[in-house]
Order: sequence, then structure tokens, then C-alpha cells
Amino acid sequence: MIGRLTGTLLEKNPPQILVDVHGVGYEVDVPMSTFYGLPATGAQLSLYTHHVVREDGHFLFGFATDEERAAFRQLLKVSGVGARMALAVLSGLSVNDLAQAVALQEAGRLVKIPGIGKKTAERLLLELRDKLGKALPSMAGTRLAAAPGAVPDTRSDILNALLALGYNEREALGAMKGLDEGASVSEGIRQALKLLSRG
Repeated sequence: MIGRLTGTLLEKNPPQILVDVHGVGYEVDVPMSTFYGLPATGAQLSLYTHHVVREDGHFLFGFATDEERAAFRQLLKVSGVGARMALAVLSGLSVNDLAQAVALQEAGRLVKIPGIGKKTAERLLLELRDKLGKALPSMAGTRLAAAPGAVPDTRSDILNALLALGYNEREALGAMKGLDEGASVSEGIRQALKLLSRG
């Protein structure tokens, strides 16, 4: 299996790129999240890769981070999801956004991705619910907590409580920006309701 490529970026034809590794040109399909961060052609780059062997050929998928590759591999395990759909999901959502959508079971964020219908979105949320966090250990800790827009467990509970009280996601997330760091769930809900009542 090819797990990583380091070489010269020769061509960019989204979603495919061509990477020269010691005279061998590898065609690699990448999600748009990786594509947007690529250097200029002629520059050196390293990608984490996932190698797929099928009857009709060998296919190589590349990712800027190990977390992206781990999420891609979890998506492939979902029934009815192939490599193209998994790439589409990671092109439409960052890994943090996908983890947040799964944690909060937000099908609405997935159906905005081309090719993802309501049933597929619900299946993705159901099958990834207990797997994505385990596959992305760094996201369960500091990286997820520190990432903008990410919702760790306590804040996730506060958000769910606000949504259950009838506030929409935009209002709830807006109120949560004003919460004290390290506030407990009950204290966070109290502070958020106070902020929402002012608004």
C-alpha cells in the first residue's frame, strides 16, 4: 500500500493532481479542502494517501492531513458510500465540520453537498456516530476544542439544550461565543439565555 507521497507538483486539474516522485508521475485525486491548500506547480509537497485497488484499475487519493485521510477511510466503511462520495463530503465540509455535524446529528449540513440526499445523510450520521471520534483521536481533545466553530462535549450539550428550547443554530452558536471559558453546562445555558434575551 502507498501511504504517503512526497514529490513535485506537476499539474492541478481539480479534483486530480499529478505528483512527480523521482521520475514517476502519480495521478492523485484530492478533496477540495486539500486542493485549496496546494502550493504552486513546480513546488514540493507531501500528501497522506489512500490506495484503492479495483477491477478497473488502481486509484490513489491524497490528503493534506492524517485526520482527513482517517475521515475518508471511515466514510468508505459506510454502506453505499464510495470513494467519489467520500471525496465530495470532504470537499463540502472540513473534518472539524463533519465531526461537529455527526456529533450534533445535523443532516441538514450534509444534504447541502452535491450527491448527498436525505437518506444518505441520515445513514452517514448514524453509521459515523460512534466511529468518527475514535478514528480521529486528536479531534476528541485539544484540536477539536481549539478549532474555530468546533463544539467540544460541554459546549455541544449547551448547544443541544438551546436548540431544544427553540432557538435556531445561528442564534445558539452566536450566544455561545459570549460564554465564559470552562463554564459548566448549566452555567453555560444560563449565560446563553441571558445573552439571547438581550438580543
